[in-house]
Amino acid sequence: MPDALRQPVDATNPPPTSLQPPVAKKVPHERTHHGDTFVDEYEWLREAESPETLGYLEAENAYTEARTAHLEDLRQQIFEEIRSHTLETDLSVPYRMGGWWYYGRSHEDKQYGASCRCPVADPHNWTPPQLDPDTTVPGEQVILDADELARGHEFFSLGGVSVSPDGRLLAFSTDVVGDERYLLQVKDLETGEVLPDQVPGVMGGGTWDRRGTTVFYATPDAAWRPDKVWRHVLGTPVADDVVVHHETDERFWAGIGRTRSDRFLVRSSGSRTTSECAVLDADDPTGEFRVVAPRRDGVEYSVEHAVLAGEDRLLVLHNDGAENYALAVAPVDATSADQWEPLLPHAPAVRLEDVDAFAGHLVVSQRGGGLTQLRIIILDDSPTGLGEDFLVDFDEEVHTVGAGGNPEFGQPTVRIGYVTLADPAAVYDYDVASRELTLLKRTPVLPGPDGTPFDRSRYVQSREWAVAPDGTRVPISIVAPADAPRDGSMPMVLYGYGSYEASMDPSFSVGRLSLLDRGIGYAIAHVRGGGEMGRHWYDDGKLLRKKNTFTDFAACARHLAARGWTSADRLAAEGGSAGGLLMGVVANTDPDAFAAIRATVPFVDALTTILDPSLPLTVIEWEEWGNPLEDPEVYAYMKSYTPYENVTAQRYPAILAETSLHDTRVLFVEPAKWVARLRDTAVHGEDGSDVLLQTKMSAGHGGVSGRHNSWRDRAFGLAWLVDRLTSDGRP
Repeated sequence: MPDALRQPVDATNPPPTSLQPPVAKKVPHERTHHGDTFVDEYEWLREAESPETLGYLEAENAYTEARTAHLEDLRQQIFEEIRSHTLETDLSVPYRMGGWWYYGRSHEDKQYGASCRCPVADPHNWTPPQLDPDTTVPGEQVILDADELARGHEFFSLGGVSVSPDGRLLAFSTDVVGDERYLLQVKDLETGEVLPDQVPGVMGGGTWDRRGTTVFYATPDAAWRPDKVWRHVLGTPVADDVVVHHETDERFWAGIGRTRSDRFLVRSSGSRTTSECAVLDADDPTGEFRVVAPRRDGVEYSVEHAVLAGEDRLLVLHNDGAENYALAVAPVDATSADQWEPLLPHAPAVRLEDVDAFAGHLVVSQRGGGLTQLRIIILDDSPTGLGEDFLVDFDEEVHTVGAGGNPEFGQPTVRIGYVTLADPAAVYDYDVASRELTLLKRTPVLPGPDGTPFDRSRYVQSREWAVAPDGTRVPISIVAPADAPRDGSMPMVLYGYGSYEASMDPSFSVGRLSLLDRGIGYAIAHVRGGGEMGRHWYDDGKLLRKKNTFTDFAACARHLAARGWTSADRLAAEGGSAGGLLMGVVANTDPDAFAAIRATVPFVDALTTILDPSLPLTVIEWEEWGNPLEDPEVYAYMKSYTPYENVTAQRYPAILAETSLHDTRVLFVEPAKWVARLRDTAVHGEDGSDVLLQTKMSAGHGGVSGRHNSWRDRAFGLAWLVDRLTSDGRP
């Protein structure tokens, strides 16, 4: 657009249907560190309560709505496709805890669903009952009706839900704003009464002692770091609650949980690289927690209670001299790592991620070759207590498997979840003694609006490996229509994340069918910074090696084009949060590799955020990104890649940035500033419509709440991608 037409919008009175892009005013704000001065002209947008800021966001929303008005029919089609494929009145597979089977109910035309339970008829039978979604179960109790709790609120999120070990009380937490500060409450499940015990400002939920008289919880400091663990005795004033731990090291957060056996409470403190656990007998909630091993920089560990060869022991999963973790055993009264004895040694090709202890077996969650694995170890009377050791095998090349709801220490079965990119999620029970795998449920996928049934044979999935500039092989998981051409003509979406050792494992999505059935393929780039290939994969994509994340993703994009899956003018990139940082970087460095980029709650002003220790989570994040406040090398490195500072006068792919006003993890100001800078600096088409910002005014980091609202939100983004990648948007 000619500069003469690019006038700053009157942000306090935005034109609701304007087809001219809003132009944010410029207010120079200097930021100087290590002799370098950066002039930030849009920092004024940080004032969330300012009418001018809110006006600008509303103007952007009006512009985005106007520019995407032609997609309204397509958005509605996709919403109807998602809804039509979904069995709205349904039940989850019951899991057993104490004398009850617990399960969730969902109802057509309701947003949230209910948590229910029914009595266990035969204590010797571990096969879950077959329940009818349309029939009330004899003895059924609705222990929590989320739709009722959400009534009257634009936003609603259920946090932690925890039943006391005796099954009598329910601790639950709710957020009606989107800022992830929850109200903790307690419900008497015998009377249905919500007790006067209410704690505001809690992080997550509550943890019970074994007697069900005391609940523990964590609260955050001003930087939104959970720094205190509290003890609340039911029936006493919240003002009398006792702090059982205050984490004063600003790199660490604090939390509380209970072992599967219910024998111990476990208080944990952790940073990005170091952890410390303390245990307390769950029958003695007023006692003193005992540290299992004092924290040592770079050593991470977690603890679980097990009975090995008839003796109570602690299982310690740790990385002390074991990059991909090892499993040790220690006395229950251990106070030093010197008391750890090796149980499962370190294996360089296998990353141990978790261990669950049962009365007769252990379940080890691990990954090898970039894929998840579930390992069963039988407990016996040998000196170590360990017997047979084997994997639960599945046939599909690309899949995700993991332990499901297994709350009972004495259960003889293991609940397993299994999913692929092309197969809906399935729930199995695995009988450890017989090694029999029983399918309990596969999530149904109903016919689409036109009556066409879901047909698994219409989709194919595969795994390929791109080669990064430094020669590293990077895995890509792919799902596509079975009849997709391999001549570069198929439109495709490439998803990426690559931070915090979070693995983006393959999963099924009903919404993704709206892409696949329109001939659009989907791929996940398992880039460094994630955890797919083990701890070294994470270490090679953080701190002063963070750029590997970005070059890996670009290499995956170019690999897909070179292999004929797609071509650059038919490829869209998608990522959120730290994956939104990835989107912003590749938009700057590899704009020619993509036709469109969708960035949700994107961390695109990372350097500004990490320089300010007063902002939420910043100090904790220094172990992920480095400390640019103190280290000039880190400052220079981050400034060389962070998206906001590196916007240049070049032609960018079409960009859709989505954010939430109440997001605490990635503040709305980051994408707002990014879009303003793109508008001012980038080379645009005639109408500037290739850069859009949508701000959800009643939402948090995870977006809007309620499944119907979420479907409409998903349909908005999918319709934009379809419009950018196809000529007509029709299936």
